Amino acid sequence: MEWLNTILQGVLLGGLYAMFAAGLSLIFGVMRLVNIAHGDLIVLAAYVALVTVQALGVNPLLSLVIVVPVMALIGYVMQRGLLNRTLGDDLLPPLLVTFGLSIIIQNGLLEIFTADSVKLNAGPIEVASLPVGGGLAVGVLPLIQFALAVAIIGGLQWLFYRTALGRAFRATSDDQSVAQLMGLNNAHVFGLAMALSLAIVAVAGVLLAVRANFDPAIGPARLIFGFEAVIIGGLGSMWGTLAGGIILGVAQAIGAKLDPGWNLLAGHIAFLIVLAIRPQGLFPKVQG
Repeated sequence: MEWLNTILQGVLLGGLYAMFAAGLSLIFGVMRLVNIAHGDLIVLAAYVALVTVQALGVNPLLSLVIVVPVMALIGYVMQRGLLNRTLGDDLLPPLLVTFGLSIIIQNGLLEIFTADSVKLNAGPIEVASLPVGGGLAVGVLPLIQFALAVAIIGGLQWLFYRTALGRAFRATSDDQSVAQLMGLNNAHVFGLAMALSLAIVAVAGVLLAVRANFDPAIGPARLIFGFEAVIIGGLGSMWGTLAGGIILGVAQAIGAKLDPGWNLLAGHIAFLIVLAIRPQGLFPKVQG
């Protein structure tokens, strides 16, 4: 029963990793941009939530009402004002620019908030649990976290294949020149894609801030988790991203059960095993 509980907790943790990865997968799928600053943007969202909670005295989960649109606006402005200028056949310029953004965000947060780690308190919901039988109980907050991950990824899947905006995303992804000839403003479409990505980042950042302590330096580790979940699931596959996050979370939970020092190592090993056996990921994108 202890092992079953370990796996269950790993699955729920995988929901958070899937949210780390969803925005990353979206941006790569639409504009082939690898955003090195993605992890630091998650931490930035956590600090925006911290400021919101301190200023308004609201519950951290309610701060999403403010954090999501703020991060979406930052994403749109960042893409239109900076990243669109780096896009092209060469992948190096956006890599270098987003790496620079990563350094700027980390040092800016360090200057404003210091290196002290902080955590947001969501109240009784943090320790509330639901019995599921057999002596097992599921935390309400991790369950909400996982449900949000499923809802977000399901929503992205619906948006991509059932809406005009999704068709615009897919058209610019397939051929930017033809999309431009058909009347699409690629710069605006890319801005909307980044805004959507950072709206998802906002949710991930708030949940991260409620789940554990955070500080300005933890962004790169969140980026690694996101990359690993995307690659395990398969580039461009939203449901694959969820599966990748779950596999990563379960591997870490099992590793921590065997030896606390194996927590992160077990996740990296699972990633390498999948990469060695199936380099394209478990569920690579299928056109349809």
